[in-house]
Amino acid sequence: MSHTLAALSTAAPLAAGWTIHGLWQHRLIDRAERDELTGLPRRAAFEKNAARMLRRTGRDVVAVLVIDLDGFKQVNDIHGHAAGDTAIRETGRRLAQWAEPLGTAARLGGDEFAAIIRCPDPDTLRGELTHLHQWLCSPVTYDGLPLPLGTSIGAYPHTTGFGPAVELPEALRVADEAMYGVKQTGGGWAITHTPTPAYRTVNGRRDGRRGTDLDTAGGTT
Repeated sequence: MSHTLAALSTAAPLAAGWTIHGLWQHRLIDRAERDELTGLPRRAAFEKNAARMLRRTGRDVVAVLVIDLDGFKQVNDIHGHAAGDTAIRETGRRLAQWAEPLGTAARLGGDEFAAIIRCPDPDTLRGELTHLHQWLCSPVTYDGLPLPLGTSIGAYPHTTGFGPAVELPEALRVADEAMYGVKQTGGGWAITHTPTPAYRTVNGRRDGRRGTDLDTAGGTT
């Protein structure tokens, strides 16, 4: 009995040490997978979670979103990079809060973000996109001044359990096309229901306005 108690008393601190070590490693990994400015997941972590959501079965609508700020370059040029960082940070905060109960979001780089959400039906998706667009276009204050920013959002929905599986790279490409198309018309959001052929414009971006079935709402900026 005494040998058993001695062994347990020796193992307890070791187990506690490994637990602390494991938590420390988990925090380091989580920190490395998150964008320093916004706290959102980076691309790799987002792609892993998003691919998992697309593979789930059910009858919900899973929508992949690409979000880009409008007027961000002007904010940097006129107000400075600190103001730009404030805009990115606040956009990330709003996007994370919006996406949290529905899915997940990420910062892809610069002023471009991505998200994936699960909705019960297309009408709910439209309502969520309208809410998100209005929120992201609401003023961000820096040094007492409102920063003039707009947002363009492209979404590609997939109803799980119907038709062939959708791969995340393709969904992101199509959502990006829809985002770029609505950006060229002044911002807002667009849902594209039909994938387009992979070709590029002279700007190096694919043109989501051609050959697609678009459900759109105009911007307010």
